[in-house]
Amino acid sequence: MTTLDMTPGAQIPRFDTGPQTAVTQALASAAYRDGPLDDLVRLRPDVKPKPPRFALFRANLGEAFTEAVIARTLGSGRKPLVPSFGTDARMVVEHCLEAQELRNGRDRQLSLVTLLTGVLFLPGALLWLLAFQLRAVLRKAAPDRAGLYGSVVFAALAVLGVLFVLKPPASGMAALYLRVMMVAPVVGWYAAKRICLRSAEQMRAQWTALVEGSAMGPMLPKIVPRDDKDAKAVDLRDQLDRLAAEQETNVLHYAGTKGILGLGGRWGAWHLTGPLAPREGAADIHSFRPWDLVRRINERLGALERSEVAAGGMPAPRLEQWAVRPVGEGADEIARPGDVETMDGQRMRDFAVQNLCNAQKFGAEPRHYQGTHFVLWKGQLVVSLMLTVTVLHDYLRVEVTGHALGPIAGLFTTKPSPKEVTFTRPGRPWKEEKRHLPVVDGDEVVRLAVRAPLMWTPVVRDWLGGQLVLPEPFGLRSAWVDRMWTHRFMADDAIRAATPIVRTVRTVIDEFLAEHDVDVEKFAKAHSLLPGAEAEGVRPFKADVYDA
Repeated sequence: MTTLDMTPGAQIPRFDTGPQTAVTQALASAAYRDGPLDDLVRLRPDVKPKPPRFALFRANLGEAFTEAVIARTLGSGRKPLVPSFGTDARMVVEHCLEAQELRNGRDRQLSLVTLLTGVLFLPGALLWLLAFQLRAVLRKAAPDRAGLYGSVVFAALAVLGVLFVLKPPASGMAALYLRVMMVAPVVGWYAAKRICLRSAEQMRAQWTALVEGSAMGPMLPKIVPRDDKDAKAVDLRDQLDRLAAEQETNVLHYAGTKGILGLGGRWGAWHLTGPLAPREGAADIHSFRPWDLVRRINERLGALERSEVAAGGMPAPRLEQWAVRPVGEGADEIARPGDVETMDGQRMRDFAVQNLCNAQKFGAEPRHYQGTHFVLWKGQLVVSLMLTVTVLHDYLRVEVTGHALGPIAGLFTTKPSPKEVTFTRPGRPWKEEKRHLPVVDGDEVVRLAVRAPLMWTPVVRDWLGGQLVLPEPFGLRSAWVDRMWTHRFMADDAIRAATPIVRTVRTVIDEFLAEHDVDVEKFAKAHSLLPGAEAEGVRPFKADVYDA
């Protein structure tokens, strides 16, 4: 392993100190997006969605994302969530609630149109729906000829409609009904298209504003109780408060090669190990506890933002005392400790964290880690240096591990683009032209119209149209993470952050041991003879992949 220059003159990296809202708004924009759900599914090939039973009832990306996130974060009896560092998870969920309410308002109007022009003239509506369904099946089975087959089917229905209008096979009121039966669904389709187009423009405007960073906060009047008996609004507000509190937990989980859930994989490790022998002239060392050393290191790391060099300080780190529990790499659930004596809501109490640090245990007990935590690149990069102190017999071991969580997938930062098709005119095959398509086409109008009445029965809607399956254990930030090491500057920032952290820890250890009459030279000499003498070298590697 290559060595890193840890001399006092080493450069201290500078980081972006802008607002950490980019990731929050990018994730929230998914609630307002249109387009196929497959675009989101491709980001996590290990998670398969529940496919629709009928293509007409399928959910698009925004609908599936919104319903899945709301059900997972606010549902009754839900599993615990992985913390989303650098992201306001509550705001993302509130945007999902706003998008859901906007769609519900649209669906109420579409349901009225469907009732008046579809249900009342059900035979004609079913014939038109059958044509759309048949075209969807043909498009999937034979994409090259789907347009031709669809045109034939719709032309046949149009001829049938004309015949019913001109010469209905009945008389009296039945004849009037047959005349209107094939025309009413078409009129309803035009009315539904206006509703859908207005809704799509509103959704896309919010999507654009979120990606550009100019969006206002979500409007949620339904979480404001109208009176003291409005239990539904109170319950929703309590669930959002619980979500926000859960994101502030100090109990994390280590999942094998996935690293610490929410903080990313471990890419580097540095350790200092040596005997606690008394210095020359001292009868014995002054006794201390691991927490005493951790507290001293924590105080010194808090001063990293100050530097004797102009503009040389680091951004103020978030210093945390974390309790880390092991969980299987393939586990689909994490659990919070339920001991009321050691927990204060979602956080472990301070005295319990200190006891965890001082208790030298083997086995399945939680481990204490002091975390130096940076959220950089407006939330796109999460860098964490985790420190643990262990005293076994007469040996002190201090280990620092580097964890990094990269940016979210680029899909979430894309803006809405106009739909267009490329074609060549007859007689000029050498010249390609583009034509803009409407934001909402005929198939989309029908899809929204048939889904609209099912807003009151979401279970049936999801059974017919499928739904998004979220990866578990689920965290809003970590579920859609992209590779960090392909971004040169992000990788540099993660690597450079380790240098001042490790050097500061080493300096504090030497000072602390000297104050407690420990032979510092013997400690340093023993450390230099240990395997892994180049442990202070900084180079990313798969720290959690073992050859044994």
